Amino acid sequence: MKWLLGIYVVLYLAALALLIIGTFGLFGQEQDPLAGVFLLPLGLPWNLLLDRIGLAGPLPMVLAPLLNIAIVWGLWRWAKGRRAAQ
Repeated sequence: MKWLLGIYVVLYLAALALLIIGTFGLFGQEQDPLAGVFLLPLGLPWNLLLDRIGLAGPLPMVLAPLLNIAIVWGLWRWAKGRRAAQ
């Protein structure tokens, strides 16, 4: 679980960095309106749910993967606590 959480956080930070670089054209990169495309699969299913209830936009797209990170972290802590209790 710890490895899964670590990999997911690294992927999220990399996708967030690509979004910032592509949006603002940093490091000589052209500005790209599709710079946040890598955040979409990391935020599923929350991106789809937020879109259906009318909260589509850049901020929910950026924050949706944090829900998945919180869920995996919570499951990891829960499993760790159960293992320690045995």
